[in-house]
Amino acid sequence: MRALYLDLGMGIAGDMFSAALFDLLNEDQKQEYLKTVNSLGLDGVRVSAETVSSSGICGVHMRVLVHGQEEVGQDLHEKDQEAQAADSQEKCQPDPETDQHEGHQLAQGTDQHEDCQPETDRKGERLLEHRTHESEHSHTHHGIGEIHHIVAGFDISEEVKSHILAIYGEIAKAESAVHGMPVEEIHFHEVGSLDAIVDVTSACLLMDMLAADRVTASPVRVGYGQVRAAHGLLPVPAPATALLLRGLPVYAGQIEGELCTPTGAAIIRHFVQDFGPMPAMRLSEIGYGIGGKKYTSLNAVRAFLGETDREGDRICELTCNLDDMTAERLGFAMDRLYAAGAAEVYMVPATMKKSRPGVVLVVLCQEEQRQALVESIFKYTTTLGIRESIRQRYILDRRIETVDTDLGPIRKKLASGYGVNRAKYEYDDLARIARERSCSIEDVIAGIKE
Repeated sequence: MRALYLDLGMGIAGDMFSAALFDLLNEDQKQEYLKTVNSLGLDGVRVSAETVSSSGICGVHMRVLVHGQEEVGQDLHEKDQEAQAADSQEKCQPDPETDQHEGHQLAQGTDQHEDCQPETDRKGERLLEHRTHESEHSHTHHGIGEIHHIVAGFDISEEVKSHILAIYGEIAKAESAVHGMPVEEIHFHEVGSLDAIVDVTSACLLMDMLAADRVTASPVRVGYGQVRAAHGLLPVPAPATALLLRGLPVYAGQIEGELCTPTGAAIIRHFVQDFGPMPAMRLSEIGYGIGGKKYTSLNAVRAFLGETDREGDRICELTCNLDDMTAERLGFAMDRLYAAGAAEVYMVPATMKKSRPGVVLVVLCQEEQRQALVESIFKYTTTLGIRESIRQRYILDRRIETVDTDLGPIRKKLASGYGVNRAKYEYDDLARIARERSCSIEDVIAGIKE
């Protein structure tokens, strides 16, 4: 099984994620990616990958130019930092050993990629001065409808487009909840500019190229303090970022600043299936996506690509005891749990307290779906509590193929592994033919000639 593991010990931004994945590619794939992303048709946008050094470690910095300029100083937070650039010269000299571009802001509208912390309140006069030039430098912010229109014009696969729109959909829902506005009225600021669209698109293109079967990551370091965005001073993590991180393991750490951006949070929410220590894997490639801000430790997203054994497959088991639901309600609950994404739902008869007959409800699901299934169990049953356990499991490789028979096309389930090969016709197809011919399923099976 092809596995991708992300080390998010220094947070995540969209450009750092893409840079780390780009670093995993071979040379032909790198050229293919650059050709694709630079052929999207975005006016004046040019993407390049540069080798840079941070804390003595070489990695990749993704550089997005819009009409020849990197998106520096485009939102209010960045304008604060521009305003104090002269005052910061003595306190924050650039490291001559690091790449000249590392100090640039990389399109997330955050302090993730700056060399100094902003003094937001004590530079009011200069902030006002820079705001007078905002119309000269700023780029158009996009609503969700405009994002859909832009993405629809990309010459890329429909699957990659669906991932891009799903990520922006998550961001839009978070922004909608934060600002109390309908999704259709949300206009993105930091995550709506052209270079941010490139970040999200790049993430989806690179994930498609790597074709990992399983994606896991470490808990997310988010930093602490405040950040100035388009709506003013916000706490870290920013409100929309915090909503996007719900249900995921996060921590602040000891570094002041915004380490996890809204775009980065949406990307990992969409692609990462589980969080925790790195699984046992045979490493083939390691990628470093370098951030521009300098810390005492390496500021990078690290990506590990390798192979894991099928034996490492895991499934989440959710259970609860029920003794006060009718058979009809239990059946309805089972149907809704399947609709919510459960891999398997079954009930085991049991005797409950006070000698009441009841059932133990067991729901199996992938780990990334457990939150949705927990909510569904509480919604459709009367339980007051749910038990969770993670099970290691051995499974056969499975696939479905459609075969042409004298009775018409019929799907066949094939399973193999551990010295076993199995084949079985799809029940729904057999039942359909049996109804059409007014015969038994056994008669259908006996009459099949492939």
